Amino acid sequence: MQNLTPDELLSTTRAVRKRLDFDRPVEREVLEECLSLALQAPTASNSQPWTFVVVTDPDQKAAIAHWYLKSYDAYAGVRYDAAPADPTTERMASSARYLADRFADVPAMVIPCVEGRLEVRSSDGQAAGWGSIVQAGWSFCLAARSRGLGTCWTTLHLTYEREVAEILGIPYADVTQSALITTGYYTGETFKPAPRGDLSETVRWNRW
Repeated sequence: MQNLTPDELLSTTRAVRKRLDFDRPVEREVLEECLSLALQAPTASNSQPWTFVVVTDPDQKAAIAHWYLKSYDAYAGVRYDAAPADPTTERMASSARYLADRFADVPAMVIPCVEGRLEVRSSDGQAAGWGSIVQAGWSFCLAARSRGLGTCWTTLHLTYEREVAEILGIPYADVTQSALITTGYYTGETFKPAPRGDLSETVRWNRW
């Protein structure tokens, strides 16, 4: 356990790509501790419409990595390859490429799923579904951070959600995958808050 205050935990839980320990497995009991805390997240109407699929099997990870890399290559061609070569973009592209190339080696993949196909719901129904599962997924990331794990919330595999569902036996017609959270022990020394805009630029009081 990391000795973090709530503010430190919230301000230093970052996406970890290059500084994952790809060779050290994450113990099942540690993952279950994090998932137990994720289940404490609030949900719309206390519905708790979630299931978490945890993937540690090498063959399944390799099969998912195939689809993730296929999606990443298409995304990177638009997002990074055609973008101006500024230092921030270059760092992000290098980090994202590193994770994509080593995706099969990630110790654990955690896929938060929500009941139903959200895209066919009304707007308020979609908001309720996403609001429930995203809060639970983020709680998992915070719990992992407090235990010395690094995570990265990814969604590129969703381009091939149906194919990944088939790999894992997820009933595609009845379940929506919301993300894939790569999880492993963190090899760095410290996290620090990320640069963000000033509150005056992003917060409006009472009116837009």
